[in-house]
Amino acid sequence: MSIWPNGCFEGRHVLVTGGTSGIGAAVARAFLGEGALVTATGISRAEVDSAMAEMDGLRAEVLDVRDGAAVARLVGGLPALHHVVNCAGAIRRGAEHEPDVFADIVDINLTGTMRICAAARAKLAEGRGTIVNTASVLSFQGGGLVPGYAASKGGIAQLTKSLAIAYAADGIRVNAVAPGWIETPLTAALREDQARSSAILARTPLGRWGRPDDIAGGVLFLSSPLSGFVTGSVLAIDGGYLVT
Repeated sequence: MSIWPNGCFEGRHVLVTGGTSGIGAAVARAFLGEGALVTATGISRAEVDSAMAEMDGLRAEVLDVRDGAAVARLVGGLPALHHVVNCAGAIRRGAEHEPDVFADIVDINLTGTMRICAAARAKLAEGRGTIVNTASVLSFQGGGLVPGYAASKGGIAQLTKSLAIAYAADGIRVNAVAPGWIETPLTAALREDQARSSAILARTPLGRWGRPDDIAGGVLFLSSPLSGFVTGSVLAIDGGYLVT
């Protein structure tokens, strides 16, 4: 039985960028399970094809969020749009001190999110829809090996608050989730590093790595009528990591 009120996602159109792997795939799967019509994007044809084979009913397309024209075409081609979840992102540990790499990471994670939001605004306004962006615990902390990622995720938090103000008159709520340390391909190297993984778990009160489904639950909450008076919030889903 669904916990979401009155089948609130049934037949609703959802766009999940980065929805073919990791957290994004868990979000897409959760919306599909509630009867939503989900379009996901991925960075490669192989990734997109694999996701569609795995998730019954998923529509998926290749999209580079750095390409504004491609973003406009994809969003413009959707018959309707009620919920947007921005999960597309990249990280390049150690290389982000190079200004060109730094700029590329910011372009994907932060400006890419803004491109999607701007392109989706008119369609979302028609149905008084929602946006959920993906921030991070590094929205609040520094990352010595990932200055581009940390800067982009700090920017996501402020972008979310700013768009919540700007889009409120359109009836669009804009929030973000801030995942902690989650079991995804992006964290594989950290999880395999026994010393680093042990340090992360020692600081996490709930004592485990998060799972993508943990984040999907928060996304659906922020997209549902249960959060109807919530906008401009950045919801940490981190097992308590930030409070220690």
